[in-house]
Amino acid sequence: MPQITVDYSAALADDFDRPAFARALHTAVAEIAAAKPPACKTQFRRTEDTVVGPDTEGHAVVHVTLGLLAGRTEETKAQLTEAVLDLLRQHVKPGDGLALHASAEVRDLAASYRKYES
Repeated sequence: MPQITVDYSAALADDFDRPAFARALHTAVAEIAAAKPPACKTQFRRTEDTVVGPDTEGHAVVHVTLGLLAGRTEETKAQLTEAVLDLLRQHVKPGDGLALHASAEVRDLAASYRKYES
């Protein structure tokens, strides 16, 4: 915990510093949501097709989902999503003519969430 998933358009592959974003995000999650940095896990999923409205070209999407154990206040969750958007502004630099659509959400992990490490 936290479980972080980042879906991003293939058009951003060269314009998104994913390792730096993940490191900065782990620091923010630790500061804002009282998580331990070594417990933060981020997976990046590149999506090949992006459609925004009627357009298939000229748009790129980044959506970050943070799954945390229950108990954070709505204020903490909102502060964390704002921090994610600020970090995306720093680490995603889309090329000319590419409109970036960035979003983030924090959700509570289900009560059934379990993990193991080996």
